[in-house]
Amino acid sequence: MGKKSRELVEKGGLDIKDIIKDLNRAYCDEWLAYYAWWYMARSVEGMGTEDMSEYLDKIAKDELEHATELAERIIELGGLPINTLGAVEKGGNAPYPGVMKNLSDYHEIIKLVTTAEAGAIDVYNKIAKKTFGKDHDTYQLATHIMGEEIGHEELFENLVGKKR
Repeated sequence: MGKKSRELVEKGGLDIKDIIKDLNRAYCDEWLAYYAWWYMARSVEGMGTEDMSEYLDKIAKDELEHATELAERIIELGGLPINTLGAVEKGGNAPYPGVMKNLSDYHEIIKLVTTAEAGAIDVYNKIAKKTFGKDHDTYQLATHIMGEEIGHEELFENLVGKKR
């Protein structure tokens, strides 16, 4: 992180180590979601398999992109992303979302995904509030990812026709 950038973050009253910790927890969440959605995209069964697989695969790719963006920001701030699978599983804001036993039960898949995406929205909203006006780059990253997570939640809610 550049000297002036670090100065702005610190003058904003933020503890950089605390921000790195928040970002690492979100990084872990993204890896866990990526793996669950990627696995289900390849394992779903039943009618509409191709469509459900396509939705899950698209979102899995987005989650991997989020993990990459978070890792880059963690490094910019002078930290390192969590680097072991055990630590990734333990280090998130939420536990591994898991994979259902019945991979043809689309309502359960949708429930799992929308619950996890709602949790992610909360995480990024907290990071955005914490960094607003104090750490512009982290704020921009958090709002960018939050916007995509909102889109993921909406996509899956629309599959079951939830009304606004």
